[in-house]
Amino acid sequence: MTTSAAASIPLTLIGGPTTLIEYAGLRIVTDPTFDLPSSYGPDVTGYEALTLVKTMPPAVTPDELGEVHVVLASHDHWDNLDAAGRKFAAEVPHVFTTDVVAKIVPGAEPLAEWESRTVRTPNGRIVSFTAVPAHHGPEGIWQAIGPVIGFIVEAPGERTIYISGDNSDVDVVREIARRFPKIEVALLFVGGPSFEALGPQYITFSDETATEAAEVLAGATIVPVHADSWEHFSQTTASMKKLADERGIGDRVIALAPGETAMV
Repeated sequence: MTTSAAASIPLTLIGGPTTLIEYAGLRIVTDPTFDLPSSYGPDVTGYEALTLVKTMPPAVTPDELGEVHVVLASHDHWDNLDAAGRKFAAEVPHVFTTDVVAKIVPGAEPLAEWESRTVRTPNGRIVSFTAVPAHHGPEGIWQAIGPVIGFIVEAPGERTIYISGDNSDVDVVREIARRFPKIEVALLFVGGPSFEALGPQYITFSDETATEAAEVLAGATIVPVHADSWEHFSQTTASMKKLADERGIGDRVIALAPGETAMV
């Protein structure tokens, strides 16, 4: 685990990619998915022969969350931004996302890769949000299934957080780590999802590639998310931690179940 003297950060897994981060006086939600169990066919997903099935409700509802200051929406896929998530995001003061989502969610602000914005917290502090690259699948697939970004969150005196978004490329993590060498907490979107329509490759981190990314992010506390509540996930946060244990870095990995909170 990190040895930073900065205050601990409460992280609550709500379900799938959706996580509440309480940071420097801000309440931040990643990729809001608040629908009840549902099925999203090609007429919704936009991809022929591709149906997404949500199997669990969120562990925390929007009403139970209370005030949220920032939404970080990595991209426009229904397992990362569902119908209730879109409505929720439209009511949050700051939404940082891709240009595609910015056309869908009123008031959302698009960020290009490496572009930053700042938000002043209720207690007057400044938090910076930087968009970073994410490759949603292997070469030839990530270019075709829409723009995706991850995020770096940082503030003076606080731990730097990396949020991967739906990234599957460890080389992308290497590039981000070179630019932001002080990452101390990383939310990695795992689950090993794949679809027959897209071929056999994983389109976000698998246990194997997530563990490789954790090795790149030496010393950072790793919180795998994006591995529950949807039928297409083939792996879990627990299986990612198990592999990390076998590789000797499991002490840096916190595997949460929906509804659980960790102090990192």
